[in-house]
Amino acid sequence: MGSNVRPVRRIVTGHDAQGRSTIVLDAPSPHVMTMPNVDTFACTDLWKTYSAPADNATSGDACHGRITLAPPPAGSVFRVVQFPPDGEYVGNWSREQAFAAMGESGASAVAASSERHEGMHRTNSTDYAIVLSGEIWAVLDADETLMRPGDVLVQRGTSHAWSNRTDEPCLVAFVLIDAKPAPGGS
Repeated sequence: MGSNVRPVRRIVTGHDAQGRSTIVLDAPSPHVMTMPNVDTFACTDLWKTYSAPADNATSGDACHGRITLAPPPAGSVFRVVQFPPDGEYVGNWSREQAFAAMGESGASAVAASSERHEGMHRTNSTDYAIVLSGEIWAVLDADETLMRPGDVLVQRGTSHAWSNRTDEPCLVAFVLIDAKPAPGGS
């Protein structure tokens, strides 16, 4: 993880041998990926589930494997994304390369047209986005809205992008839950 990425402390609970609740992990998440050629644009995965209902009987770190854009089939992913100001990368990055770095779900999510924003994409998921610090615009095909700390957006399989029009990074927590494609979706 580069020095341009804010570490995210991850505290995970579990049970000891006597069945008592305890903290099993307490450290910055090691599951960090920066976008190709944009070392200030980072995704930190904190936890994944692989079924619904989730399995709380397993032990160990659930974030094994590479970071992908979409959650596992029938599962979820909890992550924090550090969005740099648009001025640091928009017009100077390869959006196709950046999304492809997040696996097939990233490569297939890139919108065919980027009239609204270069980062337009769509996944087959229901996403809960919570702004932790900074501010960011949620950009849709026909609308956009400014989000500030504490604001929450429920993104339901729509084409969207995130636009940081400030000079400071923005941190957004996301919970992505696997979903059926939305009408007009992929």
